[in-house]
Amino acid sequence: MVASTLVGMLCAHLLCFSGMFLLISRRLPGNRMGMDFFAVGNLLLASAYILQLIEGGHAWSVMSVVNHTLTLAAPIVYWLGAMRFFGRQVRLWRPLIVFCVAYAIVQLLVQWNAGSAARYAMLAAMATLLFFVMALTVIYGVRTFAKDLYGEMVFFALLIGGICVLNALKFMKIVDGGLDALNMDSRFQMIFYIYMSTLATILPPSIVWLVLRRLTDNLRDMAARDPMTDLLNRRGLLEALQRYFKARNAAPAYLLLMDVDHFKLINDTHGHQAGDEVICHVADLLRATVRRGDLTGRIGGEEFVAICLEADAEGVMNLAERLRASVESHAIKDAASGHLLRCTVTIGISPHFHGADGLEDALRQADAALYRGKSAGRNRIESADVFDRIPAEISLPPELHRRPRPG
Repeated sequence: MVASTLVGMLCAHLLCFSGMFLLISRRLPGNRMGMDFFAVGNLLLASAYILQLIEGGHAWSVMSVVNHTLTLAAPIVYWLGAMRFFGRQVRLWRPLIVFCVAYAIVQLLVQWNAGSAARYAMLAAMATLLFFVMALTVIYGVRTFAKDLYGEMVFFALLIGGICVLNALKFMKIVDGGLDALNMDSRFQMIFYIYMSTLATILPPSIVWLVLRRLTDNLRDMAARDPMTDLLNRRGLLEALQRYFKARNAAPAYLLLMDVDHFKLINDTHGHQAGDEVICHVADLLRATVRRGDLTGRIGGEEFVAICLEADAEGVMNLAERLRASVESHAIKDAASGHLLRCTVTIGISPHFHGADGLEDALRQADAALYRGKSAGRNRIESADVFDRIPAEISLPPELHRRPRPG
């Protein structure tokens, strides 16, 4: 009686959270993060336990075959939902239907050849294998695709490992004692259903937490990036530098400030759409040219930033020249007119700096070098010298804080 009550409570939990997952998925247009899959998984597992309660015993019937099939189909759906959460494009219904048909046929064959005990043992063995593979996948994710969710993934691995162990024990008990080991009021079954009821209480809020964390991470990333080019904005650069300089023995950084020459003329002559295409084109070249690990950003209309981490002065100058030459040599096709546009950039380089709090000072020094490059004819590289090293605590007069320069 107690076990039946536990199973009933488990069904209620699963059905309630299935509805919650479905409602959440409908509030997530586009990328639903697998919440619709999790809703189906909960519904399948609840249906399996409802059939178990209706069946009442361990009989051979169509209801029993459906029960076993749904019991294994549910974790498969959870697995597919987890793949969806991590950005893998997987289908739900086709693999699910194929599995259900195949496992139903296997159950018929095992029942006819070995009896009911073998069929129930096969269910426990298949569940053990399935949850073992899921636990291994979660552990693999901690080291690869889910490094940012280390604590959560370890927690899930432990919970899934517990289900795996319980199903392995159930398999051994069936092999040793037959179907009597599955008596609903046995001590083992009580432990099994208490554990499953606990999971039904803990896991759904944990899944909701993962979705909320992913959403907040996405919002934070959006707030740190320029919407047109997807490069970091000033806030994103500062946060990335803070993370970098928190590491032990972090090397000094250099800042390159790059400005598109005669950008106002491009806008006035070819239109703002062409100007936007130039901005995106230069952003793509910047991303493709910098080294892996360097930071790239856009901090103004036509101003771009590259922050070189773990580089020396000679390497920074070589990178700046590659950037300048790359922009100069790559033409841009104007989508409106079909004409090829060419542009150049001027680059100012700051001295190396230590710490994220040196970003603003580095920008001022690179800006001063950039101004000299514009005045000297554009399409060139200028490096800041000692006279440009203005301490951050000294306030400049408003008219000198941002000196106007040619476009």
